[in-house]
Amino acid sequence: MIKRLLVANRGEIARRIFRTCRRLDIETVAIFSDVDGGEPHVVEADLAFHLPGTSAAETYLDIERIIAFASESDADAVHPGYGFLAENATFAERVIESGLVWVGPTPDSMRQMGSKIEAKALMAAAGVPILEGIDLSDLRPDAIQSCGDDIGYPLLVKASAGGGGKGMRVVDGPGDLLEAVEGASREAKNAFGDGTVFLENYLTAPRHIEIQIVGDTHGEVVSLFERECSIQRRHQKIIEESPAFGLDENTRRKMSESAVAAGKTVGYLGAGTVEFIFQDGLFYFLEMNTRLQVEHAVTEMITGLDLVEVQLQIANGHPIPDGVRQAAITGHAVEARLYAEDPENDFLPVTGRVERFGFEPEAGLRVDSGVESGSTISIHYDPMLAKVIAYGDTRIESTRLLSNALRSARIHTTTTNRDLLVRVLESSEYLDGNIDTHFLERQGISELSRPLVTEPDEVAAAEACALTDLLAARQSAGVLTSLPAGWRNQNSVPQRRGYAGRYGEHIVSYRLHGDEVTFTDGEIAPIVALEPGRVAYTRGETTSEFEVSRYGDVRYVDGPGWATRLVTVPRFPNPEGLESSGSLHSPMPGKIVRIDAAEGDHVEDGDILVVLEAMKMEHTIRAPYPGTIEAVKFTVGSQVAADAVLVVVRPD
Repeated sequence: MIKRLLVANRGEIARRIFRTCRRLDIETVAIFSDVDGGEPHVVEADLAFHLPGTSAAETYLDIERIIAFASESDADAVHPGYGFLAENATFAERVIESGLVWVGPTPDSMRQMGSKIEAKALMAAAGVPILEGIDLSDLRPDAIQSCGDDIGYPLLVKASAGGGGKGMRVVDGPGDLLEAVEGASREAKNAFGDGTVFLENYLTAPRHIEIQIVGDTHGEVVSLFERECSIQRRHQKIIEESPAFGLDENTRRKMSESAVAAGKTVGYLGAGTVEFIFQDGLFYFLEMNTRLQVEHAVTEMITGLDLVEVQLQIANGHPIPDGVRQAAITGHAVEARLYAEDPENDFLPVTGRVERFGFEPEAGLRVDSGVESGSTISIHYDPMLAKVIAYGDTRIESTRLLSNALRSARIHTTTTNRDLLVRVLESSEYLDGNIDTHFLERQGISELSRPLVTEPDEVAAAEACALTDLLAARQSAGVLTSLPAGWRNQNSVPQRRGYAGRYGEHIVSYRLHGDEVTFTDGEIAPIVALEPGRVAYTRGETTSEFEVSRYGDVRYVDGPGWATRLVTVPRFPNPEGLESSGSLHSPMPGKIVRIDAAEGDHVEDGDILVVLEAMKMEHTIRAPYPGTIEAVKFTVGSQVAADAVLVVVRPD
């Protein structure tokens, strides 16, 4: 029996596994990099071992060092979580060779399903429907172009190894194919250590539906129903639910039978997921994830099972538990992935400190997070902050619970995708079940990314900041507390404070007299409450309450159903540093992996200048107009900060 478990991972999934281990009285061992030393998964473990370094390659992907830590800690088992080494057959073999229990499928199963190209061949032989693909290994550019013509456009370039949208490109025409193949291959190599890519038909409006399976050492494989994962950005899921909307029992049965056949074909052991694309009543094998999925929580919510516990039982040699065989769908669950990213800027990840992170406890709500107040979002790892899961009797009930929870959460950090998630969940198209993998594009990313806070809301937020800042100033200056609230020696002159937000600069001019405040527009607003971090006042017939949190010059204001971030505007700002016109900035911290420009070069609008790698993704900086390169500020391999000037282009 497993008594001490090392989790070869970090963040949310490590904490998720530890939670089950505590309930089962299994001791836990964590590993952590230089930047993760104080993070929650380290604090919650019984033992923790330091992996010197910051990048994934030198820390969470260091197989031999992790094996050594498992031995040193007297662990008797290793759980890989998801990501990093979770689907690395060599790691599984080394764990087993070291005499440890591997909580996962056999290395052979992982290898067979680890290559999407080989997996498709296996599935075709097992009678599972597939989409045909063309392997591009060792092909010359002219042959690749010919393969593209054979498949037809639009088509998809996909990495054979890994997943999560890495190494994937949609190609609309032959002129973009070679660049897409090169970029996808390079990204796949960096993310998974394997740059093999292939071409596949691109369906125009597919749904992404997956089946959870569980297999044991006795050759039995069972299905635990489906998950709908069609709401995606950059080919990566952001909202998942179970059961899938409108899926009839006959289709559910056929998909489950195909998933079970896939599992039996490779002798699958433990918890895994078989993914399908579904369109016009037909489904096709996409890939198999030989690990626990990020979205496993929605299956747990509708079945009442703990899939981590099931994994541990099977790893201990037990047959599939009766609770798994007898599981049924009860109610509905929806999960949203909360990311530190900017939907208005092509979903670029963002970094920074998490000042505050919290959700109001509520029946049916579950939050699996990798961060807490005080955590830091690093450039080195995935920017997911949490999975927020809601359960209810119906789809409408669970969706409403999830949307309200996201609206009311206290998330004080750099930009997140919270508002986009809320807009999707509250959209009529989503509620009507009109969903596919192109949902965001079809509904308009710019519209869905529009913040929940409006300009009038932000003006009100600035007013709330002015009042709470006044209170804070009075409390920090003892002499002021002896004077009446709002007293001034020149009462005719209003007080002024400035705050900058997404809608620009807001100058708040106000006079405070007793329990009333008069703002710039002359309206007298009775103050209902004014205390540290909270203010409420009445304008007309409406009483608005705001929670204001102060972090240096930054203010986070949580209003009724929205939140915004403001920065105080100094009365006497320092002159801004001069910058060359035509400067192109880094959208985020990262590493330069490619430079296609040199000083003196003439470039055309759209030409690739720099390729930046950050958070396992590549970001391309292109010329915004025809011009001449005046300066290239860095070299390949350089680490750059967010907003650093990379290239200066003098327009024609």
